[in-house]
Amino acid sequence: MTVVVSDTGPLNYLVLCGAIDILPRLFETVVVPAAVLAELEHEDTPAAVRRWAGALPSWVEVRTPRCPSAATKLDWGEREAIFLALEVKADLVLIDDRAARRATVG
Repeated sequence: MTVVVSDTGPLNYLVLCGAIDILPRLFETVVVPAAVLAELEHEDTPAAVRRWAGALPSWVEVRTPRCPSAATKLDWGEREAIFLALEVKADLVLIDDRAARRATVG
């Protein structure tokens, strides 16, 4: 089973362009940090994304990492995605922020 953790951006854009159903075709489970879910449900998020986040499909699992480091300059969603990916030994992380893609976690 391929384990993937997702940050906010990829989920947001896949919902908006109507392609969110590609994820369960590629991965059995997509793990979403609690901070990412909060961002997807935020009042400034597009309504279609809020609706999707309010009724998550069965292939989405929401989890909170044990200790997301505050030492990084990334936002909470990116930070939790990276640390959660390390905790669950994810095969992939879906993340669209350049700084987050370059982040080193030590």
